[in-house]
Amino acid sequence: MIFRKTALAAAAAALVTLPVAAQAAPAPSTARTAASVEDGSELGGGSGFGNALIIIAIAAVGMLALILSDDDEDSPVSP
Repeated sequence: MIFRKTALAAAAAALVTLPVAAQAAPAPSTARTAASVEDGSELGGGSGFGNALIIIAIAAVGMLALILSDDDEDSPVSP
């Protein structure tokens, strides 16, 4: 029981002190520089129309699969 209370007190103290310690840490001495974008790849670049067309095509294929898999043999269970 004492160990549980001690562990709880240590966890509470860590939650209080760690953000303060992290904020008081000195800033790194090296300055960060941005990378050049001249030779950058075009990930995700492209027209919005092409992306919308792909989404519509995927939705159409899904609807087609749903329609084709529906069997109309809904016979009643009771006589």
